[in-house]
Amino acid sequence: MSAMKNSVFSQKIYSFLLAAYRWYLQTPERSLDEAYNAALKIQEIEDKHFNGNKIDIDSAMYSNSVMDYFESDLNKLLKIARMRLTELRASRWFLNEENQKAAQKAGIEYLSPSLVLEKLNFIDQVISKYTTNSDQITSQALVVQPPNLPVNSVIYEDKSLLVNTPTVPPKIATQDLGKKPQIKRKTDTMGILPRSLLSTITRLQVELDPNSEQEVIQSFRQTQRRTIISIRFILLLIIVPLLTHQIAKAFVVGPIIDRVRSSEQMQIFLNSEMEEEALLELQRFEEKLKFENLIIKAPAMSSEQIENEMGDKAIELAKEFRHESSNAIKNIFADLFSVGTFIWLLLVSRSSIAVLKDFIDNIVYGLSDSAKAFIIILFTDIFVGFHSPHGWEVLLEGVSRHWGLPANRDFIFLFIATFPVILDTIFKYWIFRFLNRISPSAVATYRNMNE
Repeated sequence: MSAMKNSVFSQKIYSFLLAAYRWYLQTPERSLDEAYNAALKIQEIEDKHFNGNKIDIDSAMYSNSVMDYFESDLNKLLKIARMRLTELRASRWFLNEENQKAAQKAGIEYLSPSLVLEKLNFIDQVISKYTTNSDQITSQALVVQPPNLPVNSVIYEDKSLLVNTPTVPPKIATQDLGKKPQIKRKTDTMGILPRSLLSTITRLQVELDPNSEQEVIQSFRQTQRRTIISIRFILLLIIVPLLTHQIAKAFVVGPIIDRVRSSEQMQIFLNSEMEEEALLELQRFEEKLKFENLIIKAPAMSSEQIENEMGDKAIELAKEFRHESSNAIKNIFADLFSVGTFIWLLLVSRSSIAVLKDFIDNIVYGLSDSAKAFIIILFTDIFVGFHSPHGWEVLLEGVSRHWGLPANRDFIFLFIATFPVILDTIFKYWIFRFLNRISPSAVATYRNMNE
């Protein structure tokens, strides 16, 4: 009977591997078809709604909601087409003559080279319209670029008042290695009139400008779109890995681990700590039975009954800890799937990362000096403060239990003795090197509050 089950199981594995190999051999053609279909959908939107022209986000033909809808469809289709083209190049690089012969034996027919080139030319024609503008739609138009003006420029100050958003300090231009940096004297930055008077005059000019209202509206739309993209990207970074962990654990890793560990001869405990915990619980149960046997006036339990109760409890603990051991193994592989998904999201969402960085910069630089100092003190006290070793200890023990590893006290104490110190050193260097240059008043407030 067992041999028959093994043969059936081996046939299922063979059919699954054969289907996976056929799927691998069909990857180039499948990737090309999906990229081609995405390009066709883009062309269909252009023909139906933009008279065959390029999908222009700044077009005045439709309202903002409609253009946002078209923009999301366009970005999704462009992402699909580019990812599938990348998949096509990678799969063609791995395929060789042996794989082509195997595909012929399996009855897989590839497209003719002329048809492949025709589809690729069509895809390039459609995507080339958006190669220069797609990044501007998502990142350059949403990321506030500092103007090419000096730090003390009056126009830069008034633009920040016009946009009504907190100004981000301009980036410091890097000097060429061969050129010596020019040292500005204090007299070079002084003007004939006070800067406050010039800024007031410039602000009045901006307020009297008839196009100022359109600029304010455009700036507000960019800020609103940047906020929506940033919040959506943060939610994706949180929700997608969590869903991947649960789905992989329940439907991918779980059935395999349960099948492998279904035998009763498999090891119950993954480490000695689990075994000690089970023995302590069994000992407490025995002491509880003896205590109840002494205080209850009912007929006392015999030694055989106590042994039977102990045997039932031992079987129950074995099932419980076998399930906990299997769950720890599932967590390891499910966490690998989650990390892979998180890295994949970061790789395919570079424009969203740029928008998120600009969104965080606007929030951070918009805080007052007291709020910045409060946040700095809060995070330093949590991670490198006096009570932080207890938190790190609980965190490391939880991670060890999550993966079914024994909590090595020597490693935990060594980690607590070194890692928070390294974090504190990096943080103090960051304050000295960068924050002191960007916001000296926040550093002064931090020192006063810390003292």
